[in-house]
Amino acid sequence: MQSKRSRLDRFLSSELNISRKAVKPILAQGLVSIDGAVIDDAQHFVDEFSHVSYDGQILQNKIPHYLMLHKPKGVVSATVDEQHQTVIDLLNQPYKTDLHIVGRLDLNSTGLMLLTNDGRWSRALMSPESKVSKRYLVTLEKPITQAMLLAFAQGMYFEYEDITTQAAELKILSPCNAEVILNEGRYHQIKRMFGYFQNKVLEIHRIAIGKIILGDNLEPGQSRLLTESEISL
Repeated sequence: MQSKRSRLDRFLSSELNISRKAVKPILAQGLVSIDGAVIDDAQHFVDEFSHVSYDGQILQNKIPHYLMLHKPKGVVSATVDEQHQTVIDLLNQPYKTDLHIVGRLDLNSTGLMLLTNDGRWSRALMSPESKVSKRYLVTLEKPITQAMLLAFAQGMYFEYEDITTQAAELKILSPCNAEVILNEGRYHQIKRMFGYFQNKVLEIHRIAIGKIILGDNLEPGQSRLLTESEISL
């Protein structure tokens, strides 16, 4: 099925290679079940994770997967790469090739990465309208100044895109170490914001996306399934 969400008659027409007109008698006989319930409404919607069966035959039984990974330095945020090891290469799940990345990190950045096969979940999590915060620990070449604190809080103008960033929170942990909290994800945003002050970013480590926190239990390269609480938006 090409679409992630489809009317039942269109779905059955495609899966059974029959006309949509021929679907109606099948539904009338009660031969189609979705998620365990008999459905006779041709306009009922089927999504990518609906369990659909016809006369005892399973037509679709895709299971959603949600994982977190502790990304190490030097691993690329991609599903396939000819030069570098990818985050997908670090996984041992049999369904790993079905997953996509939710919120990328630079090659030499580390920390929390999320992977899923649920496109609706990842879009909702990353949508600007959702304003899901991302928290990073950042190490800098030079000490943090009050001017930087003010600029982060006010938002900074990026000439290349002709946009002003949303207000970001900058917490000083030590002279050259900070926690940065963003509600958006512009290209190389943290590096560019500090770069405005000629302050080179040496390390970036993401510790949280919304309520999903990396914690201390995962070593670099390790992964685990998300809990139901973490998955709920």
